Amino acid sequence: MRCTNKLLLIGVYSLVLMLGLTGCAGISYSSKYSVSSSSQDSIEFMTFPTFASDLCVVSGDIGSDVEMGEKVSAGLFDLRKKQTLYAKNVNMQVQPASLTKVMTALVALKYGSLDQNLVAGSDVYVTESGAQKIGLKEGDKMTLDQALRVLLIYSANDVANLIASNVAGSIDEFVTLMNKEALEIGATNSHFMNPNGLTQDDHYVTAYDMYLIFNAAMEYDIFAEIINMTDYTTTYYDNSGNAKEISISSTNLYLRGDKQAPSGVTVIGGKTGTTNAAGHCLILLSRDTSGNPYISVIMRDTDSGSLYSDMSSLLNEIVN
Repeated sequence: MRCTNKLLLIGVYSLVLMLGLTGCAGISYSSKYSVSSSSQDSIEFMTFPTFASDLCVVSGDIGSDVEMGEKVSAGLFDLRKKQTLYAKNVNMQVQPASLTKVMTALVALKYGSLDQNLVAGSDVYVTESGAQKIGLKEGDKMTLDQALRVLLIYSANDVANLIASNVAGSIDEFVTLMNKEALEIGATNSHFMNPNGLTQDDHYVTAYDMYLIFNAAMEYDIFAEIINMTDYTTTYYDNSGNAKEISISSTNLYLRGDKQAPSGVTVIGGKTGTTNAAGHCLILLSRDTSGNPYISVIMRDTDSGSLYSDMSSLLNEIVN
């Protein structure tokens, strides 16, 4: 793995361990779950069992207890038992919106380095109306570590462009890597045209492929750390060396405490996504009271209220 900072390693039989970064002046963040220890070196880390092997499989709809809209695509996957607990339209090709950024993070972690300095070029600008961004300007600088946190916590589209152009040399070359990696992990029903998920022809995934992509991203401990973070403050610099401080909060309503998961289920984190074309999308990593991990995904829901209501009904299948 490419992680060079102190990382989150999630234990199947232990609480999520969230550690502060060391040596990163101007950076702070908070997570929803934490444990304290008098000595960081005394913590025994554990990881999820082999995310990359013995995958859940599905060929059609599974389960009928959870009712969702006709156009909704959804799945619930038990990572320990390698079983698909629920599936609805999981092989339907749909727009992923900002769930795209899970693939962006996966490619960046494989081909980049967390301490890599990223410099914004002319391709950093995002002009689509209503697109989430932090307002990067040409010449702005931050590390890949910082950029990944802003990407996954706040879903900034200009930061997705920043990552892509610096890691691969251009956005087009990065998209080529996205499609290459998708094929390598078995996400063969997906095709990417950009690193941010803004609406574009021939940009699509399936709910099952999103499970595969998210599952692969979980091989990187830093990804698991970031998706659990609720807030993040950092400082980056413009072309003249002037400091720019930003503070962001998670777009995940479960992490923010605005929505509650069913009793017996803990939401570790995930990624949100919304566009007019894609509808409302959400992918999560959760666990039951025994620490067993699950990935759940809902795509193309009608609105935010329905999305979180449907997701809570889906998570309820874990404890039923």
